[in-house]
Amino acid sequence: MELKKNHKIGIAIGILIIALAFLFKESVFFIIILGMGIIIGTSPFVFSIILETKKANEKEEMFLEFARNLVESVKMGSPISKSIINVKGKDYGALTQHIQKLANQISLGIPLNKSLQTFADDINNKKISRSIILIRQAERAGGNIGEILESVAEAVSMSDKLKKERKSSISNLVVQGYIIFFVFMIIILIMQFKILPMLSGIAGMSNLEGISSSSEFDIAEIANSFLYLLLIQGFFSGLTIGKLAEGNIKAGIKHSFILMLFAFVISSGANILIGG
Repeated sequence: MELKKNHKIGIAIGILIIALAFLFKESVFFIIILGMGIIIGTSPFVFSIILETKKANEKEEMFLEFARNLVESVKMGSPISKSIINVKGKDYGALTQHIQKLANQISLGIPLNKSLQTFADDINNKKISRSIILIRQAERAGGNIGEILESVAEAVSMSDKLKKERKSSISNLVVQGYIIFFVFMIIILIMQFKILPMLSGIAGMSNLEGISSSSEFDIAEIANSFLYLLLIQGFFSGLTIGKLAEGNIKAGIKHSFILMLFAFVISSGANILIGG
């Protein structure tokens, strides 16, 4: 991922907040300030990944529309080069600038095969690249380009349909994943603020009665350990949800960020309000 201006600003602010946190190292606010610094420092990268994933999905949807328009034009008797030039004025969302560039290259006399390769390289999408390879090979071999384009459009359409059906059918599992995580978080908080203090009290009574006991509870250390546990659980749960929902671990980073943010805010808030 290219390091952009907003990434650098986020990193700089995050480092400043993390440095500030060490001024409160002995305070209950240390972990909260430290966590805020990490969240602010990483959030530009997370948002960039979310936008990239959304843009990639839009490109795949618009490529299907582009392929269908080419099929219609080629079936009417226009060569594929002329068809690309004819449809360049249409709005294809995230693909518009790439299609316009492709059409301009063809207009300047650059061979279609080379222009399509540049088009695929610029888009940098595996599904679209596979379709472009089929079109290039058909154009190079001199086959029926109309049938090839129609097959490509059908394949892309089927892939998009299956993706949407899977996303729809798996949506309940995504909700269940979030519910399971929040139930897990509640159990951890109950252990931290109810069960462990009771065990600590029992250990303290044993010491008063002269019964030897090596059980000593460091409340701050326990709180931090539970927070780390929730963050790790949130991170991997999010990746799993993303893989199930969209078939892509990268798409799960969004869910990981949301779950980890909730875990941090709720756990830190509980430590201040209840544990403080």
